[in-house]
Amino acid sequence: MDAIIQFCQPLFQPVVLVFTIMNLLSMGLQVNLGNMFKVVRNPKFLGLMLVLGWVIGPAIAYLITLVLPLDSSYIIVLFIGSLAPCAPFLPPLIPKAHGDVNFAGAFIPVAAIGTSILMPVIAPMLVKGIDLSVMSLLKPLFITLLVPLMFGAALKTFAANVADKIFPWVKKLAGLSTLLTIILCLIIYYKPMWATAGSMATLAMTIFMVLMALISYYSGFSFNRGEKVVMSLGMGTRNIAAVLIGVLTIADVKPNMVAMVVIWTLWSFILSMIIAPIIGKKGRKAAAAK
Repeated sequence: MDAIIQFCQPLFQPVVLVFTIMNLLSMGLQVNLGNMFKVVRNPKFLGLMLVLGWVIGPAIAYLITLVLPLDSSYIIVLFIGSLAPCAPFLPPLIPKAHGDVNFAGAFIPVAAIGTSILMPVIAPMLVKGIDLSVMSLLKPLFITLLVPLMFGAALKTFAANVADKIFPWVKKLAGLSTLLTIILCLIIYYKPMWATAGSMATLAMTIFMVLMALISYYSGFSFNRGEKVVMSLGMGTRNIAAVLIGVLTIADVKPNMVAMVVIWTLWSFILSMIIAPIIGKKGRKAAAAK
Protein backbone atom coordinates (compact mmCIF):
# COMPACT_ATOMS: atom_id res chain seq x y z
CA MET A 1 0.00 0.00 0.00
CA ASP A 2 2.88 2.37 0.75
CA ALA A 3 4.14 1.95 -2.82
CA ILE A 4 0.71 2.92 -4.16
CA ILE A 5 0.63 6.01 -1.93
CA GLN A 6 4.10 7.06 -3.13
CA PHE A 7 2.94 6.65 -6.74
CA CYS A 8 -0.24 8.68 -6.17
CA GLN A 9 1.24 11.57 -4.20
CA PRO A 10 2.89 13.36 -7.19
CA LEU A 11 -0.39 13.06 -9.09
CA PHE A 12 -2.53 14.62 -6.38
CA GLN A 13 -1.77 18.33 -6.85
CA PRO A 14 -2.07 18.32 -10.69
CA VAL A 15 -5.34 16.38 -10.54
CA VAL A 16 -6.80 18.78 -7.94
CA LEU A 17 -5.75 21.70 -10.13
CA VAL A 18 -7.47 20.20 -13.18
CA PHE A 19 -10.54 19.38 -11.06
CA THR A 20 -10.84 22.98 -9.87
CA ILE A 21 -10.20 24.63 -13.23
CA MET A 22 -12.50 22.32 -15.22
CA ASN A 23 -15.39 22.72 -12.78
CA LEU A 24 -15.11 26.52 -12.78
CA LEU A 25 -14.68 26.65 -16.57
CA SER A 26 -17.78 24.47 -16.90
CA MET A 27 -19.71 26.95 -14.77
CA GLY A 28 -18.39 29.93 -16.74
CA LEU A 29 -19.49 28.39 -20.05
CA GLN A 30 -23.08 28.63 -18.80
CA VAL A 31 -22.91 32.21 -17.50
CA ASN A 32 -23.69 35.49 -19.26
CA LEU A 33 -21.36 38.30 -18.14
CA GLY A 34 -24.09 40.93 -18.28
CA ASN A 35 -26.40 38.94 -16.00
CA MET A 36 -23.51 38.12 -13.68
CA PHE A 37 -22.46 41.76 -13.22
CA LYS A 38 -26.09 42.71 -12.63
CA VAL A 39 -26.12 40.38 -9.62
CA VAL A 40 -22.78 41.67 -8.33
CA ARG A 41 -24.04 45.27 -8.37
CA ASN A 42 -26.94 44.38 -6.06
CA PRO A 43 -26.11 45.85 -2.59
CA LYS A 44 -28.46 43.34 -0.89
CA PHE A 45 -26.48 40.48 -2.40
CA LEU A 46 -23.14 41.91 -1.31
CA GLY A 47 -24.38 42.79 2.17
CA LEU A 48 -25.88 39.35 2.80
CA MET A 49 -22.74 37.60 1.57
CA LEU A 50 -20.57 39.72 3.86
CA VAL A 51 -22.69 39.00 6.93
CA LEU A 52 -23.17 35.29 6.24
CA GLY A 53 -19.62 34.56 5.12
CA TRP A 54 -17.53 36.47 7.63
CA VAL A 55 -19.77 37.25 10.62
CA ILE A 56 -22.29 34.43 11.04
CA GLY A 57 -19.85 31.74 9.84
CA PRO A 58 -17.20 32.41 12.51
CA ALA A 59 -19.94 32.89 15.13
CA ILE A 60 -21.37 29.44 14.40
CA ALA A 61 -17.89 27.90 14.53
CA TYR A 62 -17.31 29.50 17.94
CA LEU A 63 -20.63 28.22 19.30
CA ILE A 64 -19.81 24.70 18.10
CA THR A 65 -16.53 24.78 20.04
CA LEU A 66 -18.51 25.61 23.18
CA VAL A 67 -20.80 22.61 22.72
CA LEU A 68 -18.48 19.88 21.41
CA PRO A 69 -15.29 18.70 23.17
CA LEU A 70 -12.94 19.25 20.22
CA ASP A 71 -9.16 18.93 20.19
CA SER A 72 -7.44 22.30 19.83
CA SER A 73 -6.10 21.29 16.38
CA TYR A 74 -9.61 20.71 15.07
CA ILE A 75 -10.84 23.97 16.58
CA ILE A 76 -8.18 25.82 14.59
CA VAL A 77 -9.26 24.17 11.32
CA LEU A 78 -12.92 24.88 12.10
CA PHE A 79 -12.19 28.57 12.70
CA ILE A 80 -10.13 28.92 9.53
CA GLY A 81 -12.74 27.00 7.54
CA SER A 82 -15.49 29.29 8.80
CA LEU A 83 -13.84 32.15 6.87
CA ALA A 84 -13.76 30.44 3.44
CA PRO A 85 -17.23 29.96 1.89
CA CYS A 86 -17.94 28.26 -1.46
CA ALA A 87 -16.31 25.00 -2.56
CA PRO A 88 -14.82 24.66 -6.06
CA PHE A 89 -17.27 21.81 -6.69
CA LEU A 90 -20.27 24.16 -6.46
CA PRO A 91 -20.78 24.25 -10.28
CA PRO A 92 -21.97 20.61 -10.72
CA LEU A 93 -24.34 21.01 -7.76
CA ILE A 94 -26.27 23.91 -9.31
CA PRO A 95 -28.15 21.99 -12.05
CA LYS A 96 -28.89 19.13 -9.67
CA ALA A 97 -30.48 21.55 -7.17
CA HIS A 98 -32.12 23.74 -9.86
CA GLY A 99 -30.13 26.77 -8.76
CA ASP A 100 -29.63 29.98 -10.74
CA VAL A 101 -26.47 29.61 -12.89
CA ASN A 102 -25.93 33.35 -13.41
CA PHE A 103 -26.33 33.99 -9.68
CA ALA A 104 -23.77 31.24 -8.99
CA GLY A 105 -21.44 32.86 -11.52
CA ALA A 106 -21.55 36.03 -9.43
CA PHE A 107 -21.45 34.26 -6.07
CA ILE A 108 -18.22 32.34 -6.72
CA PRO A 109 -15.89 35.29 -7.55
CA VAL A 110 -17.32 37.44 -4.75
CA ALA A 111 -16.77 34.58 -2.27
CA ALA A 112 -13.19 34.06 -3.51
CA ILE A 113 -12.30 37.76 -3.34
CA GLY A 114 -14.00 38.16 0.04
CA THR A 115 -12.07 35.18 1.42
CA SER A 116 -8.77 36.54 0.06
CA ILE A 117 -9.29 39.93 1.69
CA LEU A 118 -11.05 39.04 4.96
CA MET A 119 -9.42 35.76 6.00
CA PRO A 120 -5.97 37.40 6.53
CA VAL A 121 -7.68 40.05 8.67
CA ILE A 122 -10.00 37.86 10.77
CA ALA A 123 -8.06 34.58 11.08
CA PRO A 124 -5.28 35.99 13.33
CA MET A 125 -8.02 37.28 15.68
CA LEU A 126 -9.40 33.75 16.01
CA VAL A 127 -6.20 31.68 15.92
CA LYS A 128 -2.74 32.61 17.17
CA GLY A 129 0.22 31.90 14.92
CA ILE A 130 -1.42 32.53 11.55
CA ASP A 131 0.52 34.77 9.20
CA LEU A 132 -1.53 35.34 6.05
CA SER A 133 -1.39 38.09 3.47
CA VAL A 134 -4.05 39.07 0.98
CA MET A 135 -1.79 38.13 -1.94
CA SER A 136 -0.98 34.70 -0.47
CA LEU A 137 -4.66 33.83 -0.87
CA LEU A 138 -5.68 36.02 -3.80
CA LYS A 139 -3.02 34.76 -6.22
CA PRO A 140 -3.86 31.01 -6.09
CA LEU A 141 -7.61 31.69 -5.92
CA PHE A 142 -7.37 34.10 -8.84
CA ILE A 143 -5.57 31.55 -11.00
CA THR A 144 -7.65 28.51 -10.10
CA LEU A 145 -11.10 30.07 -9.60
CA LEU A 146 -11.52 33.51 -11.12
CA VAL A 147 -9.59 33.07 -14.39
CA PRO A 148 -11.37 29.90 -15.63
CA LEU A 149 -14.77 31.21 -14.51
CA MET A 150 -14.38 34.59 -16.22
CA PHE A 151 -12.80 33.05 -19.33
CA GLY A 152 -15.73 30.66 -19.71
CA ALA A 153 -18.25 33.45 -19.12
CA ALA A 154 -16.52 35.64 -21.73
CA LEU A 155 -16.74 32.81 -24.26
CA LYS A 156 -20.42 32.26 -23.48
CA THR A 157 -21.15 35.99 -23.84
CA PHE A 158 -19.10 36.83 -26.93
CA ALA A 159 -18.70 33.45 -28.69
CA ALA A 160 -21.71 31.39 -27.66
CA ASN A 161 -21.31 28.85 -30.48
CA VAL A 162 -17.77 28.03 -29.38
CA ALA A 163 -18.84 27.81 -25.73
CA ASP A 164 -21.70 25.43 -26.56
CA LYS A 165 -19.40 23.17 -28.62
CA ILE A 166 -16.71 22.76 -25.97
CA PHE A 167 -19.06 22.63 -22.96
CA PRO A 168 -19.83 18.84 -23.18
CA TRP A 169 -16.11 18.02 -23.29
CA VAL A 170 -15.27 20.36 -20.42
CA LYS A 171 -18.12 18.88 -18.38
CA LYS A 172 -16.80 15.34 -18.97
CA LEU A 173 -13.28 16.37 -17.94
CA ALA A 174 -14.70 18.05 -14.84
CA GLY A 175 -16.55 14.87 -13.88
CA LEU A 176 -13.52 12.65 -14.50
CA SER A 177 -11.13 14.89 -12.57
CA THR A 178 -13.62 15.06 -9.68
CA LEU A 179 -13.73 11.25 -9.50
CA LEU A 180 -9.92 11.01 -9.64
CA THR A 181 -9.56 13.62 -6.90
CA ILE A 182 -11.83 11.64 -4.57
CA ILE A 183 -9.97 8.38 -5.28
CA LEU A 184 -6.56 9.97 -4.67
CA CYS A 185 -7.77 11.59 -1.43
CA LEU A 186 -8.92 8.22 -0.12
CA ILE A 187 -5.69 6.45 -1.12
CA ILE A 188 -3.22 9.07 0.14
CA TYR A 189 -4.96 10.26 3.31
CA TYR A 190 -6.87 7.20 4.52
CA LYS A 191 -4.56 6.67 7.53
CA PRO A 192 -4.80 10.17 9.06
CA MET A 193 -8.51 10.25 8.16
CA TRP A 194 -9.06 7.01 10.03
CA ALA A 195 -7.10 8.40 12.98
CA THR A 196 -9.63 11.23 13.36
CA ALA A 197 -12.53 8.79 13.84
CA GLY A 198 -14.34 9.43 17.12
CA SER A 199 -12.80 12.87 17.54
CA MET A 200 -16.05 14.82 17.01
CA ALA A 201 -14.34 16.62 14.11
CA THR A 202 -16.70 15.22 11.48
CA LEU A 203 -19.73 16.01 13.63
CA ALA A 204 -18.51 19.59 14.08
CA MET A 205 -18.06 20.01 10.33
CA THR A 206 -21.50 18.54 9.64
CA ILE A 207 -23.25 20.81 12.13
CA PHE A 208 -21.44 23.83 10.70
CA MET A 209 -22.33 23.02 7.08
CA VAL A 210 -25.98 22.24 7.80
CA LEU A 211 -26.53 25.35 9.93
CA MET A 212 -24.82 27.60 7.39
CA ALA A 213 -26.89 26.13 4.56
CA LEU A 214 -30.19 26.55 6.42
CA ILE A 215 -29.46 30.06 7.70
CA SER A 216 -28.29 31.17 4.25
CA TYR A 217 -31.39 29.84 2.52
CA TYR A 218 -33.92 31.32 4.91
CA SER A 219 -32.14 34.66 5.30
CA GLY A 220 -32.33 35.28 1.55
CA PHE A 221 -35.96 36.41 1.70
CA SER A 222 -35.46 39.03 -1.02
CA PHE A 223 -34.14 36.47 -3.53
CA ASN A 224 -35.97 33.89 -5.63
CA ARG A 225 -35.71 30.15 -5.00
CA GLY A 226 -32.89 29.53 -7.50
CA GLU A 227 -30.79 32.28 -5.97
CA LYS A 228 -31.43 31.08 -2.42
CA VAL A 229 -30.36 27.58 -3.44
CA VAL A 230 -27.01 28.93 -4.66
CA MET A 231 -26.56 30.98 -1.49
CA SER A 232 -27.35 27.92 0.64
CA LEU A 233 -25.03 25.51 -1.18
CA GLY A 234 -22.27 28.11 -1.49
CA MET A 235 -22.29 29.10 2.16
CA GLY A 236 -22.82 25.52 3.29
CA THR A 237 -19.62 24.36 1.57
CA ARG A 238 -16.07 25.59 2.07
CA ASN A 239 -13.21 26.64 -0.20
CA ILE A 240 -10.84 23.98 1.03
CA ALA A 241 -7.90 25.35 -0.99
CA ALA A 242 -8.09 28.57 1.04
CA VAL A 243 -8.50 26.60 4.29
CA LEU A 244 -5.42 24.51 3.52
CA ILE A 245 -3.37 27.61 2.70
CA GLY A 246 -4.40 29.10 6.05
CA VAL A 247 -3.63 25.91 8.00
CA LEU A 248 -0.20 25.47 6.41
CA THR A 249 0.89 28.96 7.51
CA ILE A 250 0.87 27.74 11.13
CA ALA A 251 4.42 26.99 12.26
CA ASP A 252 3.59 23.83 14.25
CA VAL A 253 0.88 22.50 11.93
CA LYS A 254 -0.03 18.91 12.83
CA PRO A 255 -0.90 16.02 10.47
CA ASN A 256 -4.38 15.66 11.98
CA MET A 257 -5.13 19.27 10.99
CA VAL A 258 -4.36 18.51 7.34
CA ALA A 259 -6.38 15.30 7.67
CA MET A 260 -9.38 17.28 8.90
CA VAL A 261 -9.14 19.56 5.85
CA VAL A 262 -9.17 16.50 3.57
CA ILE A 263 -12.09 14.95 5.45
CA TRP A 264 -13.96 18.25 5.18
CA THR A 265 -13.38 18.18 1.42
CA LEU A 266 -14.69 14.66 0.96
CA TRP A 267 -17.54 14.82 3.44
CA SER A 268 -18.83 18.17 2.17
CA PHE A 269 -18.75 16.82 -1.40
CA ILE A 270 -20.62 13.64 -0.46
CA LEU A 271 -23.17 15.51 1.65
CA SER A 272 -23.74 18.10 -1.07
CA MET A 273 -24.18 15.49 -3.80
CA ILE A 274 -26.83 13.79 -1.67
CA ILE A 275 -28.69 16.97 -0.72
CA ALA A 276 -28.59 18.82 -4.06
CA PRO A 277 -30.88 16.36 -5.96
CA ILE A 278 -33.32 16.38 -3.03
CA ILE A 279 -33.47 20.18 -3.19
CA GLY A 280 -33.96 19.98 -6.96
CA LYS A 281 -36.80 17.47 -6.62
CA LYS A 282 -38.60 19.72 -4.14
CA GLY A 283 -38.09 22.65 -6.50
CA ARG A 284 -39.70 20.75 -9.39
CA LYS A 285 -42.66 19.79 -7.21
CA ALA A 286 -43.11 23.40 -6.08
CA ALA A 287 -42.97 24.63 -9.68
CA ALA A 288 -45.49 21.99 -10.82
CA ALA A 289 -47.89 22.92 -8.02
CA LYS A 290 -48.07 26.55 -9.18
